Amino acid sequence: MPAAHDEPITLPTPEPPPRRGPFPIVASVVPVVASVAIWAVTGSLLALCFAALGPLMAVASLIDGARSGRRRRREARAEREAALRRAREQVARRHDAERATRWRERPDVAALIKDPRRQWRSGADELVVGRGRVPSIVRVAVGDDDAEGRELRRRAAQLADAPVTVPLRAGVAVQGDPVAARAIARGLVLQLCLAHPAGDAALVAVPPGESGWAERLPHWRPGARDGLRVSLADAAAPAPPSDVVIAVVAPEGEVPPECGALLEVGPVPQARLTWAGETASVAAEAVSLAQAEAIAAQLAARRPAAESSSAGRAGTVGLGELLERAPERSGALGAVIGVEGATPAQVDLVADGPHAVVVGMTGSGKSELLVTWVASLAAVLPPERVQFLLADFKGGTAFAPLSALPHVTGVITDLDAGGARRAVESLRAELRAREAVLAQAGARDVSDPRVDLPRLVIVVDEFAAMLQEHPDLHAVFTDVAARGRALGLHLVLGTQRAGGVLRDALVANSPLRIGLRVAEPAESRALLGTDEAAALPGGAEGRGLAWIRRAGDSGARLTRIALTSPDDVATAAARFADRPRRPGPWLPPLPTRLSRADAVALVGEPPPEAILLGVADEPARQRRSAVLLRPGSDRGLVVVGAGGSGRSAVAGLVAGARPDALIVPRDAEAAWDALERAERIRPALLVIDDVDALLTRFPPEYAQATADRLEGIVRDAGDSGTTVLLTAARLSGPVQRFADLLPRRALLALPGRAEHAAAGGAADTFDPRRPPGRAVLDGLEVQFALGEPLPLPAPAVQEPPRWVPDAPVAGMVLRAARRRGEQLAAAWPAGVRVLPVDDLPPGARLADLHRPGERLVLAGDGDTWQRQWSLLQDVRGGAPFAVGADCAPELRTLLGERELPPYARTRASRAWLVRDGRPPERIILP
Repeated sequence: MPAAHDEPITLPTPEPPPRRGPFPIVASVVPVVASVAIWAVTGSLLALCFAALGPLMAVASLIDGARSGRRRRREARAEREAALRRAREQVARRHDAERATRWRERPDVAALIKDPRRQWRSGADELVVGRGRVPSIVRVAVGDDDAEGRELRRRAAQLADAPVTVPLRAGVAVQGDPVAARAIARGLVLQLCLAHPAGDAALVAVPPGESGWAERLPHWRPGARDGLRVSLADAAAPAPPSDVVIAVVAPEGEVPPECGALLEVGPVPQARLTWAGETASVAAEAVSLAQAEAIAAQLAARRPAAESSSAGRAGTVGLGELLERAPERSGALGAVIGVEGATPAQVDLVADGPHAVVVGMTGSGKSELLVTWVASLAAVLPPERVQFLLADFKGGTAFAPLSALPHVTGVITDLDAGGARRAVESLRAELRAREAVLAQAGARDVSDPRVDLPRLVIVVDEFAAMLQEHPDLHAVFTDVAARGRALGLHLVLGTQRAGGVLRDALVANSPLRIGLRVAEPAESRALLGTDEAAALPGGAEGRGLAWIRRAGDSGARLTRIALTSPDDVATAAARFADRPRRPGPWLPPLPTRLSRADAVALVGEPPPEAILLGVADEPARQRRSAVLLRPGSDRGLVVVGAGGSGRSAVAGLVAGARPDALIVPRDAEAAWDALERAERIRPALLVIDDVDALLTRFPPEYAQATADRLEGIVRDAGDSGTTVLLTAARLSGPVQRFADLLPRRALLALPGRAEHAAAGGAADTFDPRRPPGRAVLDGLEVQFALGEPLPLPAPAVQEPPRWVPDAPVAGMVLRAARRRGEQLAAAWPAGVRVLPVDDLPPGARLADLHRPGERLVLAGDGDTWQRQWSLLQDVRGGAPFAVGADCAPELRTLLGERELPPYARTRASRAWLVRDGRPPERIILP
């Protein structure tokens, strides 16, 4: 897509409607006043005529302003309409260009039949399932208050009549009317056969009734075990093991598990696509049996060319044979990788580089070239001279045979995202280390005999896939490309296309260019300065053919890349088997289990005032560092993780290291008291495990009060000498506020990428396989020292006192006061009389009820006490008052207590006792 299409279309801000000017009162009044003054002086009535001029001129001015305003509005509207028209035309042009590019890159059956030159060339990794609307790259910049602009932006964001695709290996189930579904499925299979050469793809199975055209295809190879295996299946003929399954499913049939995409057929060509949780309407491409026969016949006519590829492959030379007859290698990193005609072809990363770019489509032989390059160097150079760091981001199998070479310091794959990231980040540290060695030796580069450093060749297969997963690593590779020549670091980057993947700075430092088969002539020209790489034949006959252009070449040269067999690798490995394998440019990964003793062995004993939490991995500095918490000086730490991630064990680790830590219990009553105490005494260390779960144990009013109290403690942490450790399963509501107030956050394993991002983690640091105790803290991978997980110490929980009335008179507010009063009377000792307030006559007074020498307890519910208001005044004037925990509102309405009492569990014989003007205290009733 042209770069200009990346620029948004900008609409001018709509002209605001002109404001109507105020009536010129002063200008109208002044002439009137002046005329009256002249008349008063001169006595001439003619002077009064001038008084009318002021109002007349003011009205004329308003009329003129209105006319000018209407004219400006018309002009602004015309300009606005012209701008909108130009923007719509520009959107249409960009949509047309984008649509043409998309169809050129993703042709369907009709396009491939129309232009046979595009057949067996695309190597597409996507399958076109129909025409429809897709997100567009066209952007329109408008203001929020521009309704017309917003509508244009909405229309620009969708591209109509564009190819709708799914990943090639996703598998497609076509469900609906059998005839229509078969026609659409037939078209999908033929699209694959038209796009992929017979040497790259094999049609291994079709259902009955489809064999007539299928068996004529050069791709028809039942039982094939290599290449891209494609199956057309239905309920009567399930698919054998295949890479791509196109299934025909009855309207009520079950979708095969091999099919990730579902195409529900309506009236042909309309269909509904369901893929990755989203649905879209598409116009599917149907191919009749007669059309399929014609297409198969056309491809069958090309069978001789396809079959001749085997002869071409047989004529290629193996690496072992080539090394035997190649002339003596020249250059520091000279490697024989193939033949130019009958002459061995050699490339040298030092003389021709220092870096190389290898571009080729799927199936062009890119991985084989990279393997041959590494094996050729390893066959002639010892590990003391060259080392390899191999990165495979297309499944992890391309470089597996090379791992036996003593030169290989590591093989990283997309299956180990964390390991891949830390290995590449370690390259920065390797750059610094090599710079230090050169500076110490007083040398300019590693070729100086005073420097004993092997050259490190970093080989990446599918560089674009690596950047898609870790986009920030582009800067690391750009840095290596800029400084690697003198330091002996060399890049060999393999990718399917260079445009839009490699930055200019990276390409500029990679003068050694190798182009295998590419899709577009423009791609070939940008890489090699010629269209030749786009003209290479597809299929097996073109696999392994490459155009090589070195820095000193006047033009690209065609080379047949040698094939490397397992024996070639074994021979190279055996030659240097006695050489020790040198360590890679990074430390080994952190252990999945770490005890405190292990942590001390790695990073040393912490200072006496600090708690050793674990070990941090710093690949960018090739070192490990201690993770410390300093109670009393650090503000604190929040630890977030799912169940089983080790978050409670971290709390136990911290609490166990400091006997004076204040641990908030899980019990709600005890937690309330602990936080109240923490607010009062400000401990050096406050530990709260599962703070999010703790808040849910309180009713709403108490949960809010607890959150407010804890927020105040956290806000003052550090300044007050308190260090706070919080753990939580997720950050939401008030817990999010607590976390934002603390400077450090450790993210343990979380259920998914969305939860990881919601907790504040970067998307590229999410690892679903993170072991217990492994976290991201301060931007680094950390392993907490949980080798022997310590349970969180259970603080002593003090039960509230059991209340027995000891005053001559006491009041009680209870639910079901009569029944509960009888129970209490039976439980209390003799001499305590419980009198239900409900039994008393209206207007009863305390002096009439109390007998000398007895302990009288008056019990009633809130309504009863309200009716006996005089008695209530007598009792609460100086007697203790007990209020049941399920009667909290009566504390306010009857006793005037405005402050929230300490939390008490309901239905657990809990109550509050109010006496002597003190705040309510929690008690237990028998």
